[in-house]
Amino acid sequence: MSVSSDGSHRPTGFGPTRGWGAPLGRRSVLRGVAGIAAAGAFTAACGSNTGRGSSGDGSTPALHQWYHQYGEAGVEQAVKRYAKAYTKADVEVTWVPGDYDTKLATALLGSNGPDVFEQAVAKVDQVKAGQLVDLSDQIAGAKDDFVTATLDSQTVDGKIYGIPQSIDMQLMFYRKSLLSAAGVTPPSTIDELVDAAKKLTTKKVKGLFLGNDGGASVLGATPLWSVGLSFLSDDQRKVGFDDPAAATVLGKLRTLYTSGSLLLGAPADWSDPSAFTQGLTAMQWSGLWAIPTVQQALGSDFGVIAWPKGSASGALSVPIGAFASTVSAKSPHVSAAKDFAKWLWVDQTADQLDFDQSYGFHIPARKSLAAKATKLKTGAAADAVKLVQDYGKVQSTPGWTAKMGTAFSDAMNNIIRKGTNPESALRGAISTVNAELATLYK
Repeated sequence: MSVSSDGSHRPTGFGPTRGWGAPLGRRSVLRGVAGIAAAGAFTAACGSNTGRGSSGDGSTPALHQWYHQYGEAGVEQAVKRYAKAYTKADVEVTWVPGDYDTKLATALLGSNGPDVFEQAVAKVDQVKAGQLVDLSDQIAGAKDDFVTATLDSQTVDGKIYGIPQSIDMQLMFYRKSLLSAAGVTPPSTIDELVDAAKKLTTKKVKGLFLGNDGGASVLGATPLWSVGLSFLSDDQRKVGFDDPAAATVLGKLRTLYTSGSLLLGAPADWSDPSAFTQGLTAMQWSGLWAIPTVQQALGSDFGVIAWPKGSASGALSVPIGAFASTVSAKSPHVSAAKDFAKWLWVDQTADQLDFDQSYGFHIPARKSLAAKATKLKTGAAADAVKLVQDYGKVQSTPGWTAKMGTAFSDAMNNIIRKGTNPESALRGAISTVNAELATLYK
């Protein structure tokens, strides 16, 4: 999986068919230069049919809602069904194929963009440009029910700009029988992970699979969290990994890469569990979406755990991705758009549960709904829900920009795959992040 421009990971949203930039989210938001050229044409094409104005008889406002193109069958029909059921506005749903992020960014600069739309992160620059509407009041009554981490990516200066829809996550799979035979317990620290991978490696089976690049493109902030650090400080205004512990923990990933215990060059990359189900590796980093496939192949002979701690000051870590419903400040019907977003993603709990459970395999963003989700009540799925609620964190936060994400991704690749000195590689990334922050908050 690749790191997306905003620091999230692919298959985006996160799952093979979703957004975090990666299998960490609920969609595959396809990003690419071709989308930039397409964006203007797409926006122009929608110009005369944006949902602006009122319904035919003038009795209700007309709203235009955007979704990126989900990979799961039935999602488009479902969201159109939800919108049709709303009686206080005429809601037109647009299914946006291709480079959703670029098309959305272009549309928000003009006057014919959507009234309501989904995105993974409420960005600081969007707030500073006055593009987003504060939805704190709309979510207030249910705020404590949302998994805290899902609100982190939607909060700027204490205000919430998006209502989380669903959660995808990354996590570690391990083969119970192989660990038992080797006398290995599921690792809870990175040192234990390195040791376990070595002990589990045989002539036919590698101990661990983090992706064909050794985790360079998928792990992102996860190793930083394991030592108590992050991409940015809590207030989003300072570098969060300008600390010797960052170099130390990333150096351990280089040790893994050169140890001979990592599976490299698998037929499919980390988001696909086939290396694990086919017995090529005893442990694999993948995601929630893989649980049904793994369960079908291995029955109960597997478990899931969080990314291990890297130091005493760190913590177990679970990267999550969550798209959220957002309202455009340029909408001519801001009040109606806010009401609709609240109705759909706060009030309509049955539809929210349907959205998360009927089309793919996802965790509701609200704890009360996760407790009702039949697919998540037992086994590894139930364990995954608890991991999200106990240790979930979002990688791409409001202040994390495209240039920051590229700089950190390059540093990770240079450290893990090329053996660049960690301190040196990180100094370059820190310099880029500082320059971006100076521009963002000038």
